[in-house]
Amino acid sequence: MSSNPHADPLGICGTVVGDKYRPDHVVGEGGFSVVYRAEHIIWKQPVALKCFKALANIPANVREDLLQGFIQEGKLMTSLSSRTAAIVQARDVGTFTTPQGLSVPYMVLEWLEGRSLDQVLHAENGAGMPLRNLEEAMALLEPIVGALETVHQMNIAHRDVKPANLFIIGNARSPSAFVKILDFGIAKVMAEHAQLQTALAQTGQEITAFTPNYGAPEQFSRSHGATGPWTDVFALALIMVEMLRGAPALQGNDYLQLAVASRDPMVRPTPRALGVGVPDAVEGVFARALAVSPRDRYRTAGEFWADLRRVVYPGQATWVPVNAGAPAITGPRPQSISGVPPRAPTGQGYIEHAATVRTDPSTAAAVASQALPPKKGSNVGLILGGVAMLALGGGGAVLWAMKHSDKNAGVASANAGSSSSPAASSVASASSSASPSVPLGPDSCPKGMAFIPGGKFFMGSDSAEMKISAPSHKVTLSPYCMDIYEVTAGDYLACSKSGDCKRTASKPDYPKPEKQSDADFAKKVDAYAEFCNGEKPGRESHPINCVTWAQADNYCKVHGARLPTEAEWEFAARGSDGRKFPWGDEIGNDKNHMNAAGSEWNAWEKSKGFETSDTMFEQDDGFAGTAPVGSFKKGVTQFGQYDMVGNVWEWTSDWFASYQPGEQTNPTGAPTGDKKAIRGGAFNGGYESWLDPAYRYFMLSTAQSHGIGFRCVKGS
Repeated sequence: MSSNPHADPLGICGTVVGDKYRPDHVVGEGGFSVVYRAEHIIWKQPVALKCFKALANIPANVREDLLQGFIQEGKLMTSLSSRTAAIVQARDVGTFTTPQGLSVPYMVLEWLEGRSLDQVLHAENGAGMPLRNLEEAMALLEPIVGALETVHQMNIAHRDVKPANLFIIGNARSPSAFVKILDFGIAKVMAEHAQLQTALAQTGQEITAFTPNYGAPEQFSRSHGATGPWTDVFALALIMVEMLRGAPALQGNDYLQLAVASRDPMVRPTPRALGVGVPDAVEGVFARALAVSPRDRYRTAGEFWADLRRVVYPGQATWVPVNAGAPAITGPRPQSISGVPPRAPTGQGYIEHAATVRTDPSTAAAVASQALPPKKGSNVGLILGGVAMLALGGGGAVLWAMKHSDKNAGVASANAGSSSSPAASSVASASSSASPSVPLGPDSCPKGMAFIPGGKFFMGSDSAEMKISAPSHKVTLSPYCMDIYEVTAGDYLACSKSGDCKRTASKPDYPKPEKQSDADFAKKVDAYAEFCNGEKPGRESHPINCVTWAQADNYCKVHGARLPTEAEWEFAARGSDGRKFPWGDEIGNDKNHMNAAGSEWNAWEKSKGFETSDTMFEQDDGFAGTAPVGSFKKGVTQFGQYDMVGNVWEWTSDWFASYQPGEQTNPTGAPTGDKKAIRGGAFNGGYESWLDPAYRYFMLSTAQSHGIGFRCVKGS
């Protein structure tokens, strides 16, 4: 594979592909494809453009059939990635003509940062790092198992599971590492296209639907049976053995030798057979996963994983396959059979920090996906990074003052000073005495909560300015209760002092924007620290902030409640009447409706020597930072909630993912992901699109931002 970043085999750098993608450089090249880093020229966001160069000289009639295959696989990848964050997202497909007159199919994929597992293992081996034990290998691969089980339950198989197709985001040795599976079905489309194979043979090229080093017996010879989900089980077991022993499990120098190794009934590539000491029960699980006959193998990745977890963590944890995607882990925290505490399961993994190492895109879909809010008054939409968009650093999730998208793809400008004002009572969340049952009417909600009757509404937006909230789709919700106010610093402090909640951060903690210098980043974090309300005197009635998603989730649970779903939050803010703003149809974007970026915010920025950002209005709303909850009486919703726009963004329970069309009832979002959806905008927000109740955004679940707080709900 070529590693020359300046090579441009198709001569398309600087041109426009498909009317909207401008390739700027090659990030990797393989046998039949080359991947470019490209920019979506409308949204000004990076994407990975995977071009199938081997097909350039294929007859036109074959190319058209092949393109239809690609389109179908692209649809499949898009559908599957909506169910699990652990499958790379496909966004577009088509063909273009090179300057030399060659017609080349391409696929547009999300832009990731990190390294493939084969690169990680090679680097770790070269650095002399210790091998992973079984528990560590399981923790790293668990998101992949959840993804595979999702598709296996649909009787879909990948057929080319290998380390090069497993892409790690974050530090591979960190509990927060997240893994995605790449190239779902693409090699299969090409390999099983008879006319394509004939045409390629005439040019001396050959494409196989699997990699022999990780091939199951039925892939080498159909005499063993058909391929299917059990084929992926075989490859997954081989990868685990490789991670345990530090070398590939199948031994051979060519295709024939690897075929023999895969199919030899007398020598199976299990851990013990290759010198890795494991208990009898573990060896038995691998022996079944690596059986020669598919009939003797686990039928799905979920079956394999459930059995493996049962013997590794006997009597302490049960892995339950979930059709929607991620595994459900039940039971006590597992203890390692080797005595080494295992990492937490990563079925609902997240990204701790975006890696900066570029990958070889022949094995990955490429490097970081980021999105920016549109400029005020702009009709340019956001690029949907779905569940795979990496953190917008800087103010991270709350950099809602991103003024120059060409300067920084993720600088957070963020919050401002405290301010005392007549405080609304700090009654922000559910009472601890509240019943967890589904409320039946207005009188069933505990003190501090308002009744939301539920009903039907159109969630999301089809507006050109709000691509991130598309498509609009019908949702039906059951009744529930929601906090009238955002949870206050005083309420949270009481929970912390009781020992039920972890203390909040005194300084924001979020990933550094890629293009921001360490010095500038440190300066902003230090400045924004004044906005962390946690234990600051005089802020008791201000919303709590600088809390992780887990801290917010725990607080609600301690009080017999939970975080709202995105659907519940949006319905509370707009109801069934489709109102344009939480308070009605009049825009009301002034200091009387919300705590957002006004002249006071620009004044604070100037006082710190920062570049000023866009403002929501030119007035001074009286609060450079957060305001006491309930201070803006004209901003109350039809159900009685305050501050649904402005003050602080609010965590929801949902993992962030692209919406899917079709009617839904009580939707709960994607089953897993790397970002949590946030709603409502913050005190430093300067974009009118945020006033729309449908507007949504995302943030790393581990971030502690001065611009993110929460409120709780009770209901079904």
